[in-house]
Amino acid sequence: MSLLNKFKDGLSKTRQFVTESFNRVAASFGIFDEDFLDELEMILIQADCGIEVSTKLVESIRDKIRADGKVDREHVLSTLRQDMLDILQTKAFTPDFSSLNVVFMVGVNGTGKTTTAGKIAYQFQKQGIKTMLAAADTFRAAAIDQLKIWGERANVPVISNTLGTDPASVVYDAMQSAKARDVKLLIIDTAGRLHNKPNLMSEMEKMHRVAAREGQEVSAIIQNLLVLDATTGQNAVVQARAFNESVALDGLIITKLDGSAKGGVALAVADEMSLPLLYAGLGEGIDDLADFDAELFVESLLPEE
Repeated sequence: MSLLNKFKDGLSKTRQFVTESFNRVAASFGIFDEDFLDELEMILIQADCGIEVSTKLVESIRDKIRADGKVDREHVLSTLRQDMLDILQTKAFTPDFSSLNVVFMVGVNGTGKTTTAGKIAYQFQKQGIKTMLAAADTFRAAAIDQLKIWGERANVPVISNTLGTDPASVVYDAMQSAKARDVKLLIIDTAGRLHNKPNLMSEMEKMHRVAAREGQEVSAIIQNLLVLDATTGQNAVVQARAFNESVALDGLIITKLDGSAKGGVALAVADEMSLPLLYAGLGEGIDDLADFDAELFVESLLPEE
């Protein structure tokens, strides 16, 4: 399946909602006037683009209509498409493999951190990059077991310890093992945490201190990737804002874009954060994590012109 089709399949629920709503409103009004634009704003809000982004997009269309005098479907959709592309900040996740890269997967419970860690490991292992996983979510036995299953599927080693172990000790063991095996990518799965829980945030800081100390001799590069669940809608924006205040984030991953008609949340998050969208979770399969491609995303979201 082509990447475009993956995006279209993954965003089919959002696309169906936006397309059907757009066509219904266009047919109802017959012309693309102020009343139509008000309805379009509501469609974008309901697709979870967020009030601020939806207002900004529709205001841009109004400005274009005033400037050009064009009020046809093609003009409205082309303006909307370009403005969405301007909002989305994306880049490929391309670590510098001249040294060890340590990636902490962070986020609240249930966003898909463990699954995403496994899928990223699979992708890079397949490219011939020596990769390792570490199970630093020691609060849930299921998280450790799940990561081990992903390790088997991705054919990468998994460093783990017993339930209840200090997560920082797992990070220490993983760092030692990664250095000994000349691993280039170490992905650390962490427990779901809320930014307003001081004990959990101090635990994260401790894991970082251990990784920085043990990685110093190999000039390890440490990054934090925030995993967000698209089905939570605007809560994803709140989480991104809060985590960025507590942890120095390097990039965003949006999962479960196939799970609801709330795919527009990617625009809301991108508009809120000055951080790149790295990956899009488009399904449950091992190959269903794609580089976040802004053009494919927008093409898969909007109706045909």
